Amino acid sequence: MEKQGKTGLVLTGGGARAAYQVGVLVEVGAILAEAGWPAASNPYEIICGTSAGAINATALACHADDFDTGLRKVRQVWEGFAAEQVYRADSLGVLRSGARWLSLLSFGWLLRQWKANPPNSLLDNTPLVTLLHRMLDFPRLDGALRDGALHALAVTASSYTNSRHITFFQSEADIPPWSRSQRLALRTQIGIEHLLASSAIPLIFPATPLFCEGRREYFGDGSMRQLAPISPAIHLGAARVLVIAAGRLSEPAGEQREQAQYPTLAQIGGHALSSIFLDSLAVDIERMKRVNQTLSILTPAQRTLTGLRNVDMLVIAPSERLDEIAARHVHSLPRPVRMLLSAIGATDVRGAALTSYLLFESAYTTELIALGRKDARGRCDAVRAFFGLSRDVSAPSSGFCPAQGEQGLFER
Repeated sequence: MEKQGKTGLVLTGGGARAAYQVGVLVEVGAILAEAGWPAASNPYEIICGTSAGAINATALACHADDFDTGLRKVRQVWEGFAAEQVYRADSLGVLRSGARWLSLLSFGWLLRQWKANPPNSLLDNTPLVTLLHRMLDFPRLDGALRDGALHALAVTASSYTNSRHITFFQSEADIPPWSRSQRLALRTQIGIEHLLASSAIPLIFPATPLFCEGRREYFGDGSMRQLAPISPAIHLGAARVLVIAAGRLSEPAGEQREQAQYPTLAQIGGHALSSIFLDSLAVDIERMKRVNQTLSILTPAQRTLTGLRNVDMLVIAPSERLDEIAARHVHSLPRPVRMLLSAIGATDVRGAALTSYLLFESAYTTELIALGRKDARGRCDAVRAFFGLSRDVSAPSSGFCPAQGEQGLFER
């Protein structure tokens, strides 16, 4: 069970879709337990997250000294979710944000009284602050880093103020910050404000102010302009990376059965969000695969000259379309939210992609957790190989683990 190098966990963005990540992690934990992994031991020395993945990442990092307990608590939150825990879902709250925002877009030239105080977003995510205070234990995070149960935590956000993409990281180790074109890393004490910034889906949730290098900047969702989602884990020292996506990374070519209709506003918005949350990850996975292949044909001396290193990677992504699952659960949203979303076409099948990011309801999130467990169980041989484990026949099995053939990085 000896590992060489540190293991990184990368949790990507996706709003309510991040429930899928929890299911994958639960089943990966079960697979590790079957192979004799110590119950409370943290499998991931480096944890990185973006958007809703940043919230999951930080909650898990806070319990790095007792990972199973931390994962159980995160799972309980996702299985008991209600939209009002994340954003105002009552009639008054929706009127103050979403309906007012849509009205301003349509009749702003008539509503001059709003010019001094315009609405900032479609939804008001003030309730999320209370949820984060309940979920997170930052002193415990400090202790886990100090005691070596965790090497580093990273959270990524995107600055509206100066178009920079910033990774905020916390570690006791002496890790130099890095800088690349339009993206950089800053060492800091991670707090709730960083998570609010990282998870502020553009136009849906309001931007969050953060002080960076002595001045205030406004930040939004970290998936925006995130050219290299896996990069922070590598900079922080990961030799292998488990990446859990919150959407399918490629789609099989299908036949168009019906005549195309002009897209609704929700359909366009869902397409834009999917581009933000998924495209850069798919490109980064391909890039890493090419780098690994190139390094494999070089001599040790040549590899040294490149300054690059091979990074083992396991990618687990949904085997089903999450927007189709969301379409089955739209009715579970509170009525004021349904009415708001119906105004932009987000409550029918074509607009379900947008709804899939906002459906913080237990019926939907529980089904995503189940899907994550199923997909991870289907990759159990790959999981054991990734962690360098062989099956411990003396350990009780929690389920059937089918033999797996060679698979590509893009899980369907």
